[in-house]
Amino acid sequence: MKISQLPEDIQKYIIPTPNGTMLYRCLGCNNHFGIDELLYTCPDCGTVLMLEDSSFDRYKDISGEMWRRIFDYRSMICDPPLKGIFRFYEFIAPIIPLDKIVYLGEGHTPVVKANNRLRDIVGRDFFFKDDGLNPSASFKDRGMACAMSYINYFASKNNAGNILAICASTGDTSAAAALYASYMGAFLKSAVILPQGKVTPQQLAQPLGAGAKVMEIPGVFDDCMKVVEALAENYHVALLNSKNSWRILGQESYSYEIAQAFDYEVGDKVIVLPVGNAGNITAVMSGFLKFYRAGVIKSLPKIIGVQSEHADPVYRYYLEGNPDKRVFRPVNVKASVAQAAMIGNPVSMPRVIEVANAYNSIAPEKKVFVVQVREQEIMDSMIMANRNGNVVCTQGGESMAGMKRAVELGIVKKDETGILDSTAHMLKFLSFQEKYFNDSFEPEFNVKPVQRLKNFPMLVKPSTLGKFPAPGNPLTGKEMDEFVTRMSTEIAGILDLEKR
Repeated sequence: MKISQLPEDIQKYIIPTPNGTMLYRCLGCNNHFGIDELLYTCPDCGTVLMLEDSSFDRYKDISGEMWRRIFDYRSMICDPPLKGIFRFYEFIAPIIPLDKIVYLGEGHTPVVKANNRLRDIVGRDFFFKDDGLNPSASFKDRGMACAMSYINYFASKNNAGNILAICASTGDTSAAAALYASYMGAFLKSAVILPQGKVTPQQLAQPLGAGAKVMEIPGVFDDCMKVVEALAENYHVALLNSKNSWRILGQESYSYEIAQAFDYEVGDKVIVLPVGNAGNITAVMSGFLKFYRAGVIKSLPKIIGVQSEHADPVYRYYLEGNPDKRVFRPVNVKASVAQAAMIGNPVSMPRVIEVANAYNSIAPEKKVFVVQVREQEIMDSMIMANRNGNVVCTQGGESMAGMKRAVELGIVKKDETGILDSTAHMLKFLSFQEKYFNDSFEPEFNVKPVQRLKNFPMLVKPSTLGKFPAPGNPLTGKEMDEFVTRMSTEIAGILDLEKR
């Protein structure tokens, strides 16, 4: 639709122009820093940063009703920079010119209602938000689109070239970083550091296919992250993990999309998502807070973070009911099928603490919770979700198991509806499905398949047939007629079909 076809009072808002001032704010010493350099931690105290629009209150001058109309009408136009996460431009990074925004089709992933069978298993109505349908098949594209757009803007503004973008990854971040870097051209190269043997073959293939320099090192993600942090501190590289505050801004779009998908009525919604490096849960809370403060939504949804018992530092932190007595302690992770969440020392923990406190302080009752689930529950949930028409990854299985646990604990009320984050496409985790069906999980995973959920291909080759077709050697005439008759009869018997 053309802008001229939209209502006159909305037309001037559709194409935004860069405005405002964005600053890094340290969560430790509360100092502020400009965005004219690539910063990941505070130069003064070393704590992680949050990006803030210092003049955000100007958006309160526009009514919540008008904002809703702006976003809804903006979805009707065909301007590429505004088709992705930057449909919500003013709430993400309003200083980036539209011609510097990198758009590969990310964002606006579907919200799919679970069928009655899954509803009965979980105990409440719920939806999956299928973020595996992003360009590199995970939610990481949201943050990467924003971070790469900023790098594109930064490079242009400073006439910078030959930038190396680097990240540690359990698979999804590396795929997203490599994809976006390959699109942006010669001035940007990408390198990724992965934990050896801890990334599925499908995930490993993605950065390789995009041309990134891929390095595997011994250990787990936390070890890779320490190496990448050392590189960022001592060398000229662009860090692309969620320590990068621009990543958090892009991932806030998840909240905005949910709000829009439900006509901005989210007070009865429960957002359930896995907690890995804690960047995503930070972004989701932050996004809803921004919409609430600007009047776009009138109430806040519940937020439930989920962790496996094999990687649960955030869950353990919130086990202490008294906030004054809470002490964060990293944990040594064990093997987990939810690889993206297999992190024992999440970089964004200071962000989670601050944003969750703000979230709970605004709401009339506690709104942020963290639950723990077993590896067995994660895999059973993934298989069961896909058995019922979804494309859910292991992290999506973790979300479903977490929703079920939250219902059992009384966190989710009968009149509340879940929105479950499936962070990646299930095809990235075929190796875990294969292990489940073959009962070949290593002992450390503590996963045994439920027999009724196992599935295998069946070779149908009747012994009464003497000849079978083969590539380059087809059957013809009576031999082909005999093949079709015997084969269809055999298959009809297997499927208990009745003759017409």
